[in-house]
Amino acid sequence: MRGLEIPLGKRTKKYRFFEILPGLLSYGMIIALFVISFFSPVLGAVYLLVLVVTVFVKAVVSAIHTVKGYNTMVRAERVNWAKRLAQLEKPHENYERLVGRSGSSYGFNEHIDNLRMLSSGEIEYPKPSEVWHLIIMAAYNEGLETLVPSVEAVRQTHFDNEKIIFTLAYEERGGGEMEKTAKALKAKYEGIFSDFILVKHPANLRGEIQGKGPNLTYAGERMLDYVKKKHIPVENVVVTTLDSDNRMSEHYLDYVAYEFVVHPNRQHLSYQPISLFTNNIWDASAPMRVIAVSNSFFNVISTMRPHLLRNFASHSQPLLALSEMGFWSKRTIVEDGHQYWRSLFFFDGDYEVLSIKVPIGQDAVMEETFWKTAKAQFVQLRRWDYGASDVAYVGVRLFDKNRKIPFVSLFPKFWRLLDGHVTLAALSPIVAFGGWVPMLMNQQPRTVVAYSLPSTVGLIQTFAMVGLFITILFSLKMLPPRPEKYKRKRTILMVLQWVLMPLIAIIYQSAAAFYAQTRLMLGKYMEKFDVTKKVVKK
Repeated sequence: MRGLEIPLGKRTKKYRFFEILPGLLSYGMIIALFVISFFSPVLGAVYLLVLVVTVFVKAVVSAIHTVKGYNTMVRAERVNWAKRLAQLEKPHENYERLVGRSGSSYGFNEHIDNLRMLSSGEIEYPKPSEVWHLIIMAAYNEGLETLVPSVEAVRQTHFDNEKIIFTLAYEERGGGEMEKTAKALKAKYEGIFSDFILVKHPANLRGEIQGKGPNLTYAGERMLDYVKKKHIPVENVVVTTLDSDNRMSEHYLDYVAYEFVVHPNRQHLSYQPISLFTNNIWDASAPMRVIAVSNSFFNVISTMRPHLLRNFASHSQPLLALSEMGFWSKRTIVEDGHQYWRSLFFFDGDYEVLSIKVPIGQDAVMEETFWKTAKAQFVQLRRWDYGASDVAYVGVRLFDKNRKIPFVSLFPKFWRLLDGHVTLAALSPIVAFGGWVPMLMNQQPRTVVAYSLPSTVGLIQTFAMVGLFITILFSLKMLPPRPEKYKRKRTILMVLQWVLMPLIAIIYQSAAAFYAQTRLMLGKYMEKFDVTKKVVKK
């Protein structure tokens, strides 16, 4: 397990180089614009235009993937996954019955192919009736008003509750109130699932940071013992991790079980739903709504780009695979995204994240006051952006002569990881203010290129607004029903809020990324998971 873990304490020079690299490149992109413009406004303008056009192209591509991803999600939600899963129980009989039929529902033809494959005996597979779901919900100090709807969402899935083991993994650091809440929750759901188990994670265990990863791992290890004692085949158990505010689609567990059965390499897969931050979107303040919807769209887009798909927030992974690799990292505050790299290296590259194209709802950030909410949102984003720490984790393995994953296979993954964090930090301020730099930095007579650059950049930004309009349109489609307590004008505000987007991109997304990368550059590591408070508006 030592080879998989993130180092604690002093790093090697090589590891420190890759920790510094994201911040070095992010600051370097901005500094380069000033330096190049000082010596040549024309070259400065060219440099800027390349970056702005890149942003424009990405905006157009994102808009296309948004439309496709949303439509795919809607179609996948209409599928009766419980019925399809049940048909895998007798694949030959159902293949004979369904072959030759035409169907327009999502994945129908693939379903016929799966029935044929299973009925031919080409692969060994567990029958659907042999699949178990182990749910591990991590909690810190949340109340019943947050936890109960999330547990209810699991109960209301179409999957047989008798084949669901529910585990509440709560922190000792949560204190007496959390202990009381955990026991109340167990009393409420005793007998609903195959079992409802409480696992309390002790505080201050050696070799752990204060984060969700140690809590999940502690619970996972104990549930592995539980599964073995109950004589449940470990290889047939799929583990789904949930945050306390996660509310899964009623189809999610059936969908995951279906994909688990039909894929021969099931132990080397994880299953990633679409995280939508829309549970409380009508109650959240405007800046937080913009961030929540933007993040939701990023997750929708990811479903259409499998090569970019990574573990994020809630996801599912087989218990056997987790037990072999030591579950989750206990040394990072971004255990979800890091789990992708941890799994990739454990399986020597034979690992993939499979998109489950139905949603799991999550809360937008909301505290008691606006200013507390604004601060909490920044804290959440800087924690997510600390995923830049994975650049070093991957980089040292990429340039290790003993690596087991081919360089040509691993390098594109490393480059996309690095590029994603650097552009997240640097591009927003460059696009917003860079148009004036070539003209202001050069004292020579203004060239036509430098003088016209601000208007040129503005024109490109105007065309890029097409992508924003598509985002606005589909954000309205994605919203849950408007609560009766809000009037129709609230919907108008859901459109007008997008004027805040340029400001939010700089104040929140770019600044949070720079904060995380600067901490890495200075070796001031973030080793405490700052829990985002879940306030339920009455």
